Parts: sequence; structure tokens; C-alpha cells
Amino acid sequence: MGTNDTQAAFYSGTKRRFPTRETGPCFLVNGITVNKTIQTVESAAAGGAFLIEDIYPVVDGGRFAVKRIAGERVEVWADIFRDGDAVISAAVIWRREQDREWRSEPMIHHGNDRWSGAFTPAEPGHYVYAIEAWTDEFATWSYAVARKRSTGADVSLDAIEGAGLLTKAHGARQDAAAVIVRQCEDYLQTGDVVPLLSSELGDAMAESQPRLDLTRSPPFPLVVDRDKARFGAWYQMMPRSQSAVPGQHSTLRDCIARVPDIAAMGFDVLYFTPIHPIGTTRRKGRNNAPVAGDGDPGSPYAIGSTDGGHDALHPELGTIEDFRALVATCLEYGLEIALDFAVQCSPDHPWLTQHPEWFKWRPDRSVRTADGPYSDIVIPDFASVDRAGLWNAFRDAMLFWIDQGVTIFAIDNHDTAPLPFWEWLISDIRRRHPEVILYSKTFAKPKLMKGLAKLGFAQSFSYFPWRTAKWELEQYFGELTRYPEREFYRPNLFTNTPDLLPYHLQSGEAWAFKSRVALAAALSGSYGIYSGFELLEHDAVPGHEEYQDSEKYQIRQRDWDKPGNIKPYITTLNRIRNDNAALQQTANLRFLGVEDGETLAFAKEAVDATNTVVAVIALSRHQREFWLPLGDLTINVGGERRHVTTLENLLTGEQSRIEWGGIRLRIDPDRDPALLFRCLA
Repeated sequence: MGTNDTQAAFYSGTKRRFPTRETGPCFLVNGITVNKTIQTVESAAAGGAFLIEDIYPVVDGGRFAVKRIAGERVEVWADIFRDGDAVISAAVIWRREQDREWRSEPMIHHGNDRWSGAFTPAEPGHYVYAIEAWTDEFATWSYAVARKRSTGADVSLDAIEGAGLLTKAHGARQDAAAVIVRQCEDYLQTGDVVPLLSSELGDAMAESQPRLDLTRSPPFPLVVDRDKARFGAWYQMMPRSQSAVPGQHSTLRDCIARVPDIAAMGFDVLYFTPIHPIGTTRRKGRNNAPVAGDGDPGSPYAIGSTDGGHDALHPELGTIEDFRALVATCLEYGLEIALDFAVQCSPDHPWLTQHPEWFKWRPDRSVRTADGPYSDIVIPDFASVDRAGLWNAFRDAMLFWIDQGVTIFAIDNHDTAPLPFWEWLISDIRRRHPEVILYSKTFAKPKLMKGLAKLGFAQSFSYFPWRTAKWELEQYFGELTRYPEREFYRPNLFTNTPDLLPYHLQSGEAWAFKSRVALAAALSGSYGIYSGFELLEHDAVPGHEEYQDSEKYQIRQRDWDKPGNIKPYITTLNRIRNDNAALQQTANLRFLGVEDGETLAFAKEAVDATNTVVAVIALSRHQREFWLPLGDLTINVGGERRHVTTLENLLTGEQSRIEWGGIRLRIDPDRDPALLFRCLA
């Protein structure tokens, strides 16, 4: 066929404008492409061409959301393949859950049908992502023709077929359309296939040709939180115990006076136990005595009295205006307020008279309270005939405190409410306020704790307080940082709580307190202490992990600068955390093989790999020397991975060269049980 015949064939196709079929979203269902706009035998047959398998990351097949931080890259991997030798293209698509338009990023083939792509959500919220695959018809043609041409075979008919493919291009950007037209003209003028084989034309056609066999995976949920969900230092305190006057119930103004000291230690979350009115019926006395004495304030977890319920402030603490002043002061010093939110009531809560149907009643018409040591608490009936009203009431109480400036809630006693309630509450709050962080503070069965994290809690309590041996810590954090746990479970490591004084702290030895807070601060991006830890408070109920004279049941005063305190040590740890991005996350954790059964060593790498920190922490009091092997540890320098050559002591600034793949170290726990190093290349 001559040039004129070629031109005639091309222009004939151009004038007829071969019809293109608009396709709607396609889903792979049992190997068949289902198109929401049309479903034909042709599309069903085409759908069998692609399989999209082994998608990463997903949690329980997409039932629960993967979690990321705003501004953090979301890497997506999958096996994508079809029969034959066709050239495949793929993309990861994503959007906010409420949006209609998808955004798309190309995926890269890594060999053996493994593909990867990435996208970066900039704002907190609910997202979905999926994978699309299709046959690149023009690239398939181009590859075959180039291979055939290299053998010297005649490709004139192939060239006509390729030119015909150009007529199917539609919706191209102006620059791509210009490339297609120019290369077409070059071919038509010369009859030479070379212009049709240019990489420039291939790129233009890749985005402009129809994708008739487009296959889309199911959509997968993604929750994006702000950075505080990954990194923060929490200081928990009992608001009523902040007065400097012995025996006097403190006010929020007394709490405001403590903010500068807490901020100076480097904490950025001020975490309050419940601040609501406390019931008098069945009020507990000191040390959880079943009968309260005169003046006993009761447990703040027995929420509700004639002064109000979950949306009210305990009168002795002050007014809502005082609370707003506290929030403003905290913001001035770089702190956020976290509130305990307990879905339980005292027998005096207004809801018991306003909504008796929300509670369970005994045959004598008395309300059913919790058993044993919690008899001052009433558990609502979350399956009541008006459960919608009850659920909404708790949600509205949380919204009230959000309106007052609270951005973080620690949810207590999860086992008092069903899992569907938590999933609904979390989803409802996050859609209204994606900036709000919900922390699951339960320490129940391991699978329940993980299940609650899957339901959407941004952070979770952990078993860290009870993990003391080296093998326990390595095993537990190996579990939390592997796939899939690292995709949904963000541990917040507390050294102690109002309910918990671990046995290993009951000796009151300073090295033990320093070791535990160093472990918490270095192992996890989020950690916390309960007030009194910095003063080495350690008096326990004999035989129990519980504080003697617990301020859950009485008011206490303290000298916050008491001699022997470890406030300077905590301050230094928080400064080091703020200066090193590697310590501001949890997932990128690698244990190092120190041959000492009572020394834990690990390396942590920042998300962008530009900062790596090595921590070595003593788990017992005796002095020790040991060899720290560093192996193939690397760091990102200017986009290039380089081997670590030097360790810089983050306390002293001293630098030590790595020789023979490691370094010899010495620890004196009485002086400092932790060594922290920045890695240098």
C-alpha cells in the first residue's frame, strides 16, 4: 500500500470517528468486571483479563480502616496480572469519603507482577483508596511493532493499525493532543512507522486512549489523623489535687497555675481525670472504703449529681468560663487538653430520673449498680428500647466539650458499652470533627484491645506497664510494629495511672523510674506519666498494683519541687524527642542484638529515614559493659542511603566512631540507665 492509500485509510477512519464507549466505574466481582453504567457480554469477558491480588495495606480485607498521619505518604502495593503479553498500566486512586471525584497516581511495576504506587492526603479525615488496572492498547501495539521491526519484517500494515489507534484518543490535555496530531502528520507525510513509535507519543496516548477493560479493586477505607495521634507527651493529673493549701479542693485556676511547670518539662498534652459533678449515693471513702466519711470527695468516675451530668463541671472546680481560660492558657504554652470520658453514671445522675428507660432496674425498683468495688457506678443499658436516645446523649456530651476547646478524649471502661456503640460514636465524632483524637485507655483482653483500635480509636493503651523483661519487650513491640498491627494500632505507653502502680516501681528507686520513662519515651511516639511519677511516689496497697491513699478517693497536695525528683531527667527526654523525628513514631523500630539479658537496645528511623536514633536502656540496676552490634544500619542523606559511621551521644554531644560493625558501651544505671545516640553517616 502506498502513501496515498495509507492517507486514505487514515482519513477515512478519522471522518467516521470510530465510536468510543463511555465506561463507568468497574469492580472485579468473582473475576468479572461489573460496570455501573452498562454491563455487556463484552465487558464481562474483558473483566476476566485482570486479577488484582495481595493488596497492601489493608486491615481484615478492608473491613477496617488503615491509619495514617496527614502529610504522610500512603504506599500501596498489589499483584496485578492478566493473560497474554499485553502491556498493563495501573494506578492507585483515592478521594475523601464524601467526595465524588477520584484522584489518581500511577503505579510502578517492580517485576513478577508486583506493583506499587503512593499518594499523600494533606488533611485529617476519612478517605478511600482503590487500584485500577487496564490494558495499554497503544503501548502493546508499539512494543510488538518495535520487536517485529527489529527483525527486519515489513510493518506497513502494523503502522496503519497503529494510526487507527490514534483515532480513539479522547479527552487528552492540550499538550498531549498536540503531540498526537504532530506525530500523526509526520506518519501521514512519510508513511514511516518511526513517528508512531516515539516515547513522547506513547506517553500522550497512555492518558488519552480508552480503557475498555478497566478493572477496579474494591475500595478500602483510610483514616488520616493529625500528627498528635502519632506523637505526644501526656501528663495526667487529678484536677482537684492541685491546690497548694493542704486539704483544700483545688479549682481550675489552681490548675492554670501548674501549666507553666508541666510545659517546662516538655509535655504537650494535659490529661484530666473526669471533671464532672460527683454523686453522693454509695460514695466511696478513702482507699475505696465502702462508706464515705465526712468531707470525702468521692471518686470522679461516679459521674453525675443534682449539679448535672456529663456536660456539667464539678462546682468546686469553677465555671465553664474558668475552663475556657484553662484551655487558652494551655494553648499559650503549647499544650492541649485531654479529658477522661467514661460512659457510666452515679446513682444520682440526672438521667436516672429524666430517662429511667436507659437503665436496668431490680425487682425492688432500685437501679442496678456495678458490683464490688464499683458499687458507686451505674452502667446504662445500651440495648434499651431508647438506645438511640442514650447513644445520642453521650455523643452530644462529647460535642459539648469539643465546643469548649477539648480536642482529645480518653475513653474509659469500654467493656460497659457494646462494640457497635464505639464504632458509631467514633465515626460520628470524626466526621464532624476530624481533628479530634480518641484514645482507648482500656487494658482488657489483647484481642478486644486490638478490636477497639480497628473500630477507629486513634491511640490505644498497651501492656507496656507489665512488660519488664527483655524478651517480653522485644516480643510485644515486635508484635505491635509488624503487619498488620502497625496499620491500625498506635500504642500510648503510660508508666503509671491513677489505677496502676506497677510492682517494679514500688521500691521507689530512681534508676527504675528513669528506666521506665526512658523506655516509654523512646519506644513509642506517644507516652505518658501520671502525676507523682516525677516525685518517685511509690507507696502501694500491700500485695496490689494500686496506690496507697489513692487520690481517686481523696484530695492530695504535693511539693512539686520535692528533693530527689526526676523532673530534669524527664525534661531532657522530652527535649531529645522533640529534636529527633525518629522518636516521634512507633512503627519503624528494630531491635539490636546486645548479648546482655538485662539490656534492651533498638534503633528507630524517621518516616523519611533522615534521622535514626539508637537507644540502649538498662533493665536492672547493676553496671555493665557490652558490645553493641549495629550491622547494616543506614541513614538517608540527600536521598541516598549511607551506612552509619558515627554515633553522637544526645546527652553529652560526644561522638564515637563505629569500628568492626559496632561499638563497646558502658552503662551505670544509678547515673543514667539510658544511652541515646543520633546516627551520623
